[in-house]
Amino acid sequence: MALHSAGILLHRGRGRAAQVFLVHPGGPFWKNRDEGAWSVPKGLADPGEDMLAAARREFREETGATLSGPFDALGEFRLPSGKRLHVWTLEGDLDPAKLKSNLFELEWPPHSGKMRSFAEADRGGWFARAEAKKKITKGQIQVLEKFFETLRP
Repeated sequence: MALHSAGILLHRGRGRAAQVFLVHPGGPFWKNRDEGAWSVPKGLADPGEDMLAAARREFREETGATLSGPFDALGEFRLPSGKRLHVWTLEGDLDPAKLKSNLFELEWPPHSGKMRSFAEADRGGWFARAEAKKKITKGQIQVLEKFFETLRP
């Protein structure tokens, strides 16, 4: 059975000025990666959890911001890992400098026996269409394509 993730694609502006908010994953594996590393703020849904509730929780955990609707369902996307990603969109604004992410623990360096804490998301940013497509992970490009398609008059 496929795992299900849920996320919210926050956006601002209209037409060619439209931008989306993406987050960069924290931790040592992503530290020196930029293009192809960013993501929609998202995460795994708990068994039986409402997908929109999971998306709102994950956005709050990764950014520190609590969002209220109205949310628009963008769709469900199959990621290369086999996970199913449920995405909603919301027009709004968020100051990337105020991002405050939850932490996770990881043995680092590997096999050292030392546990270290890292932010789930170490930074966030606003990106126009072309730059967002360069920044986002390959598997989530389909999310951006569908979103920008919905903006057409």
